[in-house]
Amino acid sequence: MARNDKVAIVTGAGTGVGRAVALALVGEGYSVALAGRRADRLDETRSRAGNEGARMLTVPTDVSDPESVGALFAKTKDVFGRLDLLFNNAGLNVPGVPLDELDVEKWRAVVDVNLTGTFLCIREAFRMMKAQEPRGGRIINNGSVSAHVPRPGSAPYTATKHAITGLTRTASLDGRAFDIACGQIDIGNALTEMTARMTEGVRQADGSIGIEHTMDVENVARAVVYMASLPLDANVQFMTVMATKMPFIGRG
Repeated sequence: MARNDKVAIVTGAGTGVGRAVALALVGEGYSVALAGRRADRLDETRSRAGNEGARMLTVPTDVSDPESVGALFAKTKDVFGRLDLLFNNAGLNVPGVPLDELDVEKWRAVVDVNLTGTFLCIREAFRMMKAQEPRGGRIINNGSVSAHVPRPGSAPYTATKHAITGLTRTASLDGRAFDIACGQIDIGNALTEMTARMTEGVRQADGSIGIEHTMDVENVARAVVYMASLPLDANVQFMTVMATKMPFIGRG
């Protein structure tokens, strides 16, 4: 695939959804900056792209750290010159526990990555997109179906994903004047390392343990590519892509 001269940053690009989306974007001709905590996993993502990996830049990044995020965007600008797409995908979860037993440090860790990290990346993207020529770009936030309904014992994850919806709406509004489009993809049971437990059984709202249907993560990658393919005067504000038979509609 020839270059299309568009540049993307994908956070959480070392595994799962982030890896699938990064590979799909480079396959569409994007140059892609891969961000994540572990350099070895970012290198693995790049190696899976084959020859197209030459258009990938690996930048080990802690999205909860403002300096680390700033360095990610600075390196992307230095190497690729601009930014057309940010896919905010980096996320953290902790084992489910009753809310009154939740350790405050675990709460803060999830908030720092899922919410503060997304904000920090949006802030840097705005700064680049407002200043570059041609101006503007697109931001896609990974919300999750947990931005709509919770699982039992999921207070920090669910709270941050609900907050992502508010942040998406605010960024969409604040970006209008600068040709910055912001949307959100809410993903349900894409089969990755994180969701493999669904196939063995997870706790349901009634307290039972149930096996849940999953879907190929490539469905998510194709959905993100579609959202990214629109011209900046059109936007998918919210999209839900999920395993058809998962317990979401009617959950609980």
